[in-house]
Amino acid sequence: MTTKLILYPNNKLWMAAIKPPMYSVAIMPIWVGTAVAYAQTQHLDTIIFSTFLGAAILILAWENLSNDVYDSETGIDINKHHSLVNLTGNKPLVFWLGNLCLIFGLLGIFTISWWQQDLTVIGIILLCCGLGYIYQGPPFRLGYKGLGEILCFFAFGPLACSAAYYSQTQTASISSLVASIVVGVATSLILFCSHFHQVKDDLAAGKLSPIVRLGTLRGAQVLTVCTISIYALTAIFVILGFFPIWTLLSWGSLPFAVKLCRHVQENHDKPDKVSNCKFIAVAVHFWCCSLFGLGFLLGF
Repeated sequence: MTTKLILYPNNKLWMAAIKPPMYSVAIMPIWVGTAVAYAQTQHLDTIIFSTFLGAAILILAWENLSNDVYDSETGIDINKHHSLVNLTGNKPLVFWLGNLCLIFGLLGIFTISWWQQDLTVIGIILLCCGLGYIYQGPPFRLGYKGLGEILCFFAFGPLACSAAYYSQTQTASISSLVASIVVGVATSLILFCSHFHQVKDDLAAGKLSPIVRLGTLRGAQVLTVCTISIYALTAIFVILGFFPIWTLLSWGSLPFAVKLCRHVQENHDKPDKVSNCKFIAVAVHFWCCSLFGLGFLLGF
């Protein structure tokens, strides 16, 4: 079965399956949480930061690989040519590669906890992994009930940012928790955008995604409101004193945000045209969170 690997010379399919841009989703919570920690303590443990980044990437790889495996069981990916299960024709291989990524990722986080003699970080990340599993794995599959964005918000926002902050300081922080709201919303937008082009397949598989529930037009309106909220929240928390004024650098991502909202509003009911909107959302997430974290470094 694994010989099918060489039958797909189409690099675009493989790149779409591996999803390199999506790994900013793993990187940005660690970046922002660490940036807040450095801003408040003027100290950075580069070994812990690097270990955490590598572990986060591996854990996200597990989520992506296992998601393909579990979706193959429901039939929802029957038309998804860039599913790794469809590309390889070997579901067990993809499943165990994913588990291997999870083991090594958790090993990295456990190493941080061992260095610090403190189980808090591994506990938080295990909770993140639990949310990741119930989002996609049986018997829960909460993503099929339209709850994926909520789980995504907490896993990649408050939990991941707090874990990154704690790994540097071994304390909690209100500023880090508030900053995680911005990261969580920006991350959830990516998942939200991934539903617009697959309403037909979602309905056939019984998946009640937010776009299935709302319809594409209302979904486009919700997307616009949520995108605006990222920038509004940043401004509000600057005024309230939670963020330094330099975090308004994140507004430099506004051109991508405007492009995203316009693109979805114009093409929300055209699957072929709207299918790339999640990659525009990735650009919003990447530049917004990158500049947001930089603002903390410059502001204290």
